[in-house]
Amino acid sequence: MDSTRQNKVNKLLQKELGEFFQRESRTFFGGAFITVSGVRITPDLSIARVHLSIFMEKDKTKVMEKVNELKKEIRKRIGNKVGKQMRIVPNFEFFIDDSLDYVEKIENLLKK
Repeated sequence: MDSTRQNKVNKLLQKELGEFFQRESRTFFGGAFITVSGVRITPDLSIARVHLSIFMEKDKTKVMEKVNELKKEIRKRIGNKVGKQMRIVPNFEFFIDDSLDYVEKIENLLKK
């Protein structure tokens, strides 16, 4: 169960990361549409696990490799945004959120 502080940080990071990916997707990721579907931060606020949904891109692993290459840059930019609200900006761990693909697959199986 997450504390109130963790929930606030999760929401703040999800908002700021979402805006970052919306602004910079053309520049860094070749126009792939990336949304932040969830953020979970550890109790000590040092690591944030970020789940990304990637659309309009065939090779999602290639986009994730690019995201992981840019971890330091992303952390720096997010730190500039939330620096007044958080003392320490957490390290990010990015994961592909394939729950929408799974839902679509289940719906297609149920239609048959």
